[in-house]
Amino acid sequence: MGSEKEKIRNRVWTLMEREGVSRPPLPIRHRIPNFIGAERAAERLRDLRAFQAARVVKVNPDSPQSPVRKLVLSAGKLLIMPTPRLRRGFLLIDPNGLPQEAVGMAASIRGALKFGRELSLNEAPGIDFMVTGSVAVAPDGSRLGKGGGYSEIEYGILRELGLIDEDTPIATTVHDVQVVSEIPMEDHDLAVDYIVTPTRLLETGRSRRRPRGILWDELPKGAIEEIPILARLKPRCDGGAGFPSPRGGAGAPKPKT
Repeated sequence: MGSEKEKIRNRVWTLMEREGVSRPPLPIRHRIPNFIGAERAAERLRDLRAFQAARVVKVNPDSPQSPVRKLVLSAGKLLIMPTPRLRRGFLLIDPNGLPQEAVGMAASIRGALKFGRELSLNEAPGIDFMVTGSVAVAPDGSRLGKGGGYSEIEYGILRELGLIDEDTPIATTVHDVQVVSEIPMEDHDLAVDYIVTPTRLLETGRSRRRPRGILWDELPKGAIEEIPILARLKPRCDGGAGFPSPRGGAGAPKPKT
């Protein structure tokens, strides 16, 4: 199955290059590819009722979702952003008190590190809506990332912390050429509820259930040693201590400011 997934990734990367719809950072291979029209896709995402109702939104740190992160902050919502490769866990960027001219910068990785703050395992607010990046996605909600498994690890961590649940809506923003007919899925793979492109919005009607937490036995080799938050989380999962944080931004404990 891994080889079939890699064929799909390479086919999409090649198609984006041939059609001239990719944009920096380059090369796009082995990345969540940035694409022409990412801003239009973010604007289309804004029309989703689930997004409009959300108070806390988690967005991946990749370049094509930068317009989404800016949209979240401009709408006055709390932004949760994983740091690259989760080396510093998750950041909280609060638009309250953020200078208007700094919103665009705060939506970048460098700006988020400057204006955001790292969250401890017990202080993150519940998340109402999630946006993830994709290399390819299918109409039934199945998706492929760049192959590192970070979206699934991030989801597993948040699920273990009780900050999301099976019904937390997840969207991905992609170019139209990234929508493919079919993608093979494994137990740890994350399916999405909405596919948003520069030209359309697809509701997937997702039927596939999502992982209920971290699948420790399926983590990439060395992940626990390389990702500090996993090393801190595993003893509590092994010991059954659990995390009492409620799911849902409105009912979750408010983050410290």
